[in-house]
Amino acid sequence: MSDIIHLLPDSVANQIAAGEVIQRPASVIKELVENAIDAGAQEIHVLVTDAGKTCIQVIDDGKGMSETDARLAFERHATSKIKEAADLFALRTMGFRGEALASIAAVAEVELKTRMDDEELGTRIVIAGSKVESQEAVSCPKGSNFSIKNLFFNIPARRKFLKANSTELSNILTEFERIALVHPEVAFYLYSNDTELFNLPVMPLRQRILAVFGKKLNQHLLSVDVDTTMVKVSGFVAKPETARKKGAHQYFFVNGRYMRHPYFHKAVMDAYEQLIPAGEQISYFIYFDVDPANIDVNIHPTKTEIKFENEQAIWQILSAAVKESLGKFNAVPSIDFDMEGMPDIPTFDQTRPIEPPKVHYNSDFNPFKTSSSSSYGGGGYSRPKVDWEGLYDGLEKASKMNAPMEEEPFVDETDWISASAPVNMPEERTPYIAETEMTPSSAASLYTNESAVEKGTQHFQFKGRFILTSVKSGLMLIDQHRAHIRVLFERYMSQIRQKQGVSQGVLFPEIVQLPASEAAVLESILEDFSAVGFELTPLGGGSYAINGIPSGIEGLNPVELVRNMVHTAMEKGNDVKEEVQTMLALTLAKAAAIVYGQVLSNEEMVNLVDSLFACPTPNYTPDGRTVLSTIKEEDIEKLFSR
Repeated sequence: MSDIIHLLPDSVANQIAAGEVIQRPASVIKELVENAIDAGAQEIHVLVTDAGKTCIQVIDDGKGMSETDARLAFERHATSKIKEAADLFALRTMGFRGEALASIAAVAEVELKTRMDDEELGTRIVIAGSKVESQEAVSCPKGSNFSIKNLFFNIPARRKFLKANSTELSNILTEFERIALVHPEVAFYLYSNDTELFNLPVMPLRQRILAVFGKKLNQHLLSVDVDTTMVKVSGFVAKPETARKKGAHQYFFVNGRYMRHPYFHKAVMDAYEQLIPAGEQISYFIYFDVDPANIDVNIHPTKTEIKFENEQAIWQILSAAVKESLGKFNAVPSIDFDMEGMPDIPTFDQTRPIEPPKVHYNSDFNPFKTSSSSSYGGGGYSRPKVDWEGLYDGLEKASKMNAPMEEEPFVDETDWISASAPVNMPEERTPYIAETEMTPSSAASLYTNESAVEKGTQHFQFKGRFILTSVKSGLMLIDQHRAHIRVLFERYMSQIRQKQGVSQGVLFPEIVQLPASEAAVLESILEDFSAVGFELTPLGGGSYAINGIPSGIEGLNPVELVRNMVHTAMEKGNDVKEEVQTMLALTLAKAAAIVYGQVLSNEEMVNLVDSLFACPTPNYTPDGRTVLSTIKEEDIEKLFSR
């Protein structure tokens, strides 16, 4: 029987390693930039073409490599960071496994030019698919210049699964931001297709955060600083009023390395308990400095998951540090006694004699004397004339204001006019009239179904949330908010497909400022924003002017709405146009739908129910939530069987 176990060729082993380390163009940039930082670079330039699919170039002014080191760097497990196993527990550098360059060279065409400061000539190496094609001496600046072309050229299946350029560029920007945030002492520059996206000179940490995410964040940052024998915690947390459901900037760094840590995230959020609404997030930039012997950064190929030896104790230190910052800057609610403008309270003087209070009154005042010539204090009093009729007019106006909604004029159902109900407008409730594409004949056909609403039935609203209506099979309960989501979703999808979104201009355009990673995503779906009714004008630097909004969403914050839709697109990572359009329509529908607690008249409920049953799938919202439920007539009868 022949042996079946054999060693893999280096080219195959390198491709397997590349699958763990190099997942997309952003992974290449992360590895090369971290190597440049480890080499002592003070200035790093990153240039990408077609989101890194065509070319990635990383240029640094670090110490460079000798001719031998330049060749050896592309071998597996070749590293200058560790020499023995004990060094793994004293790491303060980024890359240490010695797999990055070997993995990159296995799946791309690589050119390296590098020179050390004390050398006259540098070295140029060309490698493709782990094979060295040439190596020669060249004249080049001090440092290293990596050029990575045609990523995954020899693995078509891997290249096929790369996302759209906008998504890959967003991933690149995300990795770039993480590195730039933890190294303010290094200047970073990023270019995409010859367009400058980042220009970050050396600056203090707070200014680096503002340069990446916008200067508006400055007024919302609170500093955190605590130093113990176990850990040093520093950085910034945001004020409670900046909490949001999506898009919070949340970063943990340990010893200059970005990490994810759900346990420590809970410690930060615990400090904000009862300060922000449930389900909302807060921005934070927390930096840990610990003894390398007390952490393990080697538990994940991307080194973003780190194990701490004393996690529970650090959890308590972190939570206490954030609470201290919130309290120090009066972010925690407290009773504030404002003494300015208060009257002086005299102290008790025992030497002063006690005197009874003096009462001053007009002895000539007579309320029954009506002499017009006299006045108060002059021997007479003129009773003012009261306009009783005017008072009654006020009561009549008040009674009209409190009249039931049924008395207000409504648009006739046969006009099929669209006007969704604005939310957050307590002063005056606008009647809800749903849009529907039904004709009267198609609407009438709905009533022939056993589970459909009976014609001419009266609707009832329960607890400001459910619509109760009689159907042929029993009693139907409809969630009014979810029903409106389904109706609006179909409307927005129709507008997007037909590019007939109705836009309403705003009197004062608002500005939305997005980080570079989010602006890249918005650019990719800008056409879909226009199709649904948004008018966005790029202003440069990640800023967009909102000149128009979709008709029917008055009362909503357009800036937050745009941000939420961009964040949803980033979370979903969708590249298929239909999926992006669905996401936009659903986000907009959820934001514009009538809220729970809004009182509806019978005619409004009729319009909503009719519009719901005109939808292709009225039973569920687009994200799978139940819209309606029916209680069978026989089940109701069983309740009264005794």
